[in-house]
Amino acid sequence: MAGRDAFGTQFKRDTNGSGSFAVIANVSDISGPSRSREAIEVTAHDSPNKYREFVKGVKDGGEVEITINYDPTATSHTALDGDFEEDDLRDYQVVILPGTDDEHTWDFSALITSVGEEYPTEDKMERTVTFKISGKPELTPTG
Repeated sequence: MAGRDAFGTQFKRDTNGSGSFAVIANVSDISGPSRSREAIEVTAHDSPNKYREFVKGVKDGGEVEITINYDPTATSHTALDGDFEEDDLRDYQVVILPGTDDEHTWDFSALITSVGEEYPTEDKMERTVTFKISGKPELTPTG
């Protein structure tokens, strides 16, 4: 199979710290987690063939960014404003292929680093929210 349709992917937030997750309404795009790892240079005068050498460094869980068809009266959208203001991390999920045998879920703790809105004259209102992951994001088969 060449690929899978991402339609129906869900973004969820832990509503009360007890593992009860609610879907954020009207999410149009989700990107991430965008994980990375540092490369620590260990090149020395005797490195073979005058090539730089590296060892593996610290990993970064990255970020998740969502774009929402914004509705300032939607409870799940205003909840993100509260998440931005709070000092503690919150748990979130990205559910891929929900309701299928192939369903997988990214679980991660994060803080919101940016919230931005757009109000164009000839298009819908949008909100973009960026989540900075703290620790290791976990991908689990949940279908």
